[in-house]
Amino acid sequence: MSKRNRRHRQSISPATEGEPNRSWLPRDASGVLLVSADPYLQEEAKRVVAAAGGTLRTAVGVTEAVHVWDSADVVLVGSDVRELPPRRRPPSVLLGRAGEGDGLWRLAAALGADRVAVLPEAAAWLAEYLSMSGAPDPGGTVTGIVGGCGGAGASTAAIWLAQAAGSEGVSTLLIDGDPWGGGLELALTDGSVPGLRWPDFQESRGSIDPAQFRDSLPAAGGFAYLSWPGTREAVKSPDAGAVAAIMDAARRGFELIIVDLGRSGEGVGRLAWDCDKLLLLTTAHLRSAVASARILNELPPVETGLIVRGSNASPVSPSFIAESLGLPLVGVVPEVRGVAAGTELGRLLEMGRRKSVGRFTDEVLELNGAIQ
Repeated sequence: MSKRNRRHRQSISPATEGEPNRSWLPRDASGVLLVSADPYLQEEAKRVVAAAGGTLRTAVGVTEAVHVWDSADVVLVGSDVRELPPRRRPPSVLLGRAGEGDGLWRLAAALGADRVAVLPEAAAWLAEYLSMSGAPDPGGTVTGIVGGCGGAGASTAAIWLAQAAGSEGVSTLLIDGDPWGGGLELALTDGSVPGLRWPDFQESRGSIDPAQFRDSLPAAGGFAYLSWPGTREAVKSPDAGAVAAIMDAARRGFELIIVDLGRSGEGVGRLAWDCDKLLLLTTAHLRSAVASARILNELPPVETGLIVRGSNASPVSPSFIAESLGLPLVGVVPEVRGVAAGTELGRLLEMGRRKSVGRFTDEVLELNGAIQ
């Protein structure tokens, strides 16, 4: 099991006094294709790419873009685009204007775009993204875990997988993707650990320094984590721009990012689109399998594997569920006594050291390629 060698980028420094602030310019711009008939988006994209000495090709519609689509390093589409050419890779970034709101994210989901950039506010982030897209190292792998049914144990599995990866020396971040889950941190420790939580990133925009991001997070069990607060107070969720900045910093700062997506619309509907791989977790029961089939239809079209909690002695065999759903069976979560009590007492990491759990995590982390 080999670890990835990561090339950390230098942080972007502000302009000195009296000089124009060009810190948002990428060091090496990629060959970029913009598909948009919107003059404003064309000018903004041209400003970002051309100022750095990059090359930008603009097509006003998908018909004009077809013959150069797959040869571009990065494909940008404007919010005026409503359909893509057939049999072409999804666009890298959807560009939009301030004021278009959540409609941009719905359009991005429909088009399969990896990211959304609202201009001009996201010019710095877009420049950094273009710079990274030309590098051979795309950043860490993001693996999302979603429960196919209520109470399947997705959070428990996510914690154990993060713990196992961290114990192998892999730089790992566990993200709590469910603001309604009560705070993943409560299952990790029985005390308060210093570090930032989701609400602390409400005002984040553009490019977050990955080293500073990594150092700002709490850690336990050999991995860092970003959790919703385990308190009763109402909290405000970061908006789409802040979430994009956080996920970008996570990729640049860690080798493996495991996202506990929960089953809410916020986790599945937004963070799942940032994942390179997905793991659908269900229990070995008929109703759970049916519920999992429904949520499978809501997931993005990325590589997806199945995890089943149970054993071959369960009411429905894990292999049968996998065959029914048309997914590869990646691993089987063992039934460990006392998990519910351990969750309440913040002792799941202790249980993660058991041999049966170790067999499960070894199987999953090797077979889905997350840390190979």
